[in-house]
Amino acid sequence: MKTLNGIINICRKAGYLIIGGENIKNNPHKMYLILIDKSSGNSLKREINYLLVSRNIPFLEVEGLANMIGIENCKAVAIKNKALSDEILKMIKGE
Repeated sequence: MKTLNGIINICRKAGYLIIGGENIKNNPHKMYLILIDKSSGNSLKREINYLLVSRNIPFLEVEGLANMIGIENCKAVAIKNKALSDEILKMIKGE
Protein backbone atom coordinates (compact mmCIF):
# COMPACT_ATOMS: atom_id res chain seq x y z
CA MET A 1 0.00 0.00 0.00
CA LYS A 2 1.30 3.40 -0.95
CA THR A 3 1.65 6.05 1.70
CA LEU A 4 1.72 9.82 1.46
CA ASN A 5 5.31 9.80 2.76
CA GLY A 6 6.32 7.33 0.04
CA ILE A 7 4.81 9.34 -2.80
CA ILE A 8 6.32 12.58 -1.52
CA ASN A 9 9.74 10.91 -1.32
CA ILE A 10 9.35 9.69 -4.90
CA CYS A 11 8.49 13.25 -5.97
CA ARG A 12 11.52 14.62 -4.15
CA LYS A 13 13.96 12.09 -5.57
CA ALA A 14 12.60 12.52 -9.10
CA GLY A 15 12.82 16.32 -8.92
CA TYR A 16 9.06 16.91 -9.01
CA LEU A 17 8.87 18.69 -5.67
CA ILE A 18 9.10 22.45 -5.15
CA ILE A 19 9.93 23.13 -1.52
CA GLY A 20 9.01 26.33 0.32
CA GLY A 21 6.54 29.14 -0.16
CA GLU A 22 8.97 31.50 -1.91
CA ASN A 23 10.02 28.84 -4.39
CA ILE A 24 6.38 28.04 -5.10
CA LYS A 25 5.52 31.72 -5.65
CA ASN A 26 8.46 32.25 -8.00
CA ASN A 27 7.99 29.04 -9.99
CA PRO A 28 6.85 29.74 -13.57
CA HIS A 29 6.17 26.07 -14.41
CA LYS A 30 2.91 24.15 -14.11
CA MET A 31 2.13 22.86 -10.62
CA TYR A 32 -0.56 20.21 -10.12
CA LEU A 33 -0.93 20.13 -6.34
CA ILE A 34 0.15 22.22 -3.37
CA LEU A 35 0.47 20.73 0.11
CA ILE A 36 0.37 23.12 3.06
CA ASP A 37 1.15 22.21 6.66
CA LYS A 38 -1.79 22.74 9.02
CA SER A 39 0.45 24.71 11.36
CA SER A 40 1.52 27.27 8.73
CA GLY A 41 0.79 30.93 9.35
CA ASN A 42 -1.92 33.10 7.87
CA SER A 43 0.54 35.06 5.73
CA LEU A 44 1.75 31.95 3.90
CA LYS A 45 -1.81 30.66 3.52
CA ARG A 46 -2.88 34.00 2.03
CA GLU A 47 0.00 34.02 -0.46
CA ILE A 48 -0.61 30.40 -1.49
CA ASN A 49 -4.36 31.04 -1.72
CA TYR A 50 -3.67 33.76 -4.29
CA LEU A 51 -1.72 31.23 -6.38
CA LEU A 52 -4.46 28.66 -6.01
CA VAL A 53 -7.06 31.03 -7.38
CA SER A 54 -4.94 32.65 -10.10
CA ARG A 55 -3.44 29.39 -11.44
CA ASN A 56 -6.32 27.03 -10.56
CA ILE A 57 -4.20 24.60 -8.52
CA PRO A 58 -5.76 22.20 -5.99
CA PHE A 59 -4.33 22.08 -2.48
CA LEU A 60 -4.45 19.95 0.63
CA GLU A 61 -3.63 20.73 4.24
CA VAL A 62 -1.59 17.98 5.85
CA GLU A 63 -0.20 17.36 9.31
CA GLY A 64 3.58 17.07 9.79
CA LEU A 65 4.75 18.11 6.32
CA ALA A 66 8.27 18.91 7.55
CA ASN A 67 8.66 15.35 8.90
CA MET A 68 7.49 13.83 5.61
CA ILE A 69 10.04 15.79 3.62
CA GLY A 70 12.82 15.73 6.17
CA ILE A 71 13.35 19.49 6.14
CA GLU A 72 12.78 21.35 9.37
CA ASN A 73 10.13 24.12 9.30
CA CYS A 74 8.95 23.30 5.78
CA LYS A 75 5.38 24.58 5.53
CA ALA A 76 4.52 24.24 1.83
CA VAL A 77 5.44 22.09 -1.16
CA ALA A 78 4.16 21.87 -4.71
CA ILE A 79 4.18 18.85 -7.00
CA LYS A 80 5.05 19.21 -10.68
CA ASN A 81 3.94 15.74 -11.82
CA LYS A 82 0.29 15.16 -12.78
CA ALA A 83 0.22 11.40 -12.15
CA LEU A 84 1.79 11.64 -8.69
CA SER A 85 -0.43 14.54 -7.67
CA ASP A 86 -3.51 12.59 -8.83
CA GLU A 87 -2.33 9.61 -6.78
CA ILE A 88 -2.04 11.79 -3.65
CA LEU A 89 -5.50 13.27 -4.23
CA LYS A 90 -7.00 9.80 -4.63
CA MET A 91 -5.24 8.58 -1.49
CA ILE A 92 -6.41 11.49 0.64
CA LYS A 93 -9.99 11.34 -0.66
CA GLY A 94 -10.09 7.57 -0.05
CA GLU A 95 -10.77 6.42 -3.61
